[in-house]
Amino acid sequence: MNFDLTDEQKMLVSAVGKFVKNESNVERFRKARTTAAVWDKAVWKKMGDNGWMGVAFSEADGGFGGSFVDAALILEQFGRGLVPEPYIASVILGGEAIASAGTKEQKEKFLAPMIEGATSLALAYAENQSRYNLNDCLTKAEKSGSGWKITGEKRWVLNGHAADQIVVAARTSGGQFDADGLSLFIVDGNAAGLERTAVSGMDGHKTGWLKLKGVEVGADRLLGGAGKALSVLERLVDRAAAAACAESQGCLQELFERTVLYLKQREQFGRPIGSFQVLQHRAADMFAQVELCKSMMILAAIKADETDETERKEQISAAKAYLTEGGWVVQKQAIQLHGGIGITDEQDAGLFFKRVRVLQGLFGDADHHISRFSKLASFERSLKSA
Repeated sequence: MNFDLTDEQKMLVSAVGKFVKNESNVERFRKARTTAAVWDKAVWKKMGDNGWMGVAFSEADGGFGGSFVDAALILEQFGRGLVPEPYIASVILGGEAIASAGTKEQKEKFLAPMIEGATSLALAYAENQSRYNLNDCLTKAEKSGSGWKITGEKRWVLNGHAADQIVVAARTSGGQFDADGLSLFIVDGNAAGLERTAVSGMDGHKTGWLKLKGVEVGADRLLGGAGKALSVLERLVDRAAAAACAESQGCLQELFERTVLYLKQREQFGRPIGSFQVLQHRAADMFAQVELCKSMMILAAIKADETDETERKEQISAAKAYLTEGGWVVQKQAIQLHGGIGITDEQDAGLFFKRVRVLQGLFGDADHHISRFSKLASFERSLKSA
């Protein structure tokens, strides 16, 4: 499989990398943590003007007809600067939900403004009891006149505290765990009956806890067919898992490079501590894990567009599990080699450490993806042929 970037992808990586270095470095993130939204609408608009939100959408949907790999390359660079803007929430989740299930009118009304950077989106699917089970849904949508009335609660909604429009999963028929009966609705962020609470995470980002108390939406806000949203949700969350791998990779690369720089600068016994062979071995272990994680990340990004559901799930689960295992080696060594200051808030290494820990748990932790991998038909076949 060819992992080489095209000339266009190299230009994209260079442009985003320069933006992160010059306009959205770690110092900017430190300041953003103290704001209500943790991200900046003006920066979001600039990203839209640069075309970064539209790279992976088709030209018919207002995008540039690129691939998921293009979006992953952007996220990898964002990880290197801890860029707080809601790219995964708006582009990978909310935007893709509308692109894959929306009508032409819905795309023009809700997707196009996001691609331009004028608005942001979110996808609300997780609930208190559901953990990673996408069809575990208690939120209900009942017919109300010509539209729908939605009642329920959603948890850990990325950008749910600030999004202009939120795609909400609700049950229009069936029981709590039924595969059929799930539907998606586009809910306005200022809708009557919608209560949003911003909750801070260990990484300094915020998510939304939503209460929908009989939120009324029109029939034109039903996304796709009623009761058939589970397969759409599964694909969206798989792509988001691959996106989390991409952002994690950027953070791990930065952790490795910053640790090596620290080993060269920090002196002990009159010489840089990086001159000690045992620490060089640790840095070599970090390098090997960063490279292995990158290979898995790229393969997951390529398979995110895969139409074969089993192959998509297999590669993305493998990548998510490995990013956790290999990533933990890099995280642990980075903190230990920095010594006590590595866990302080003043040291940047701690910020990257915490962001990766959050990304490792988003859209399925390692245990979830190993369990899912082991239940796929391809795994069963490999066991029988062994």
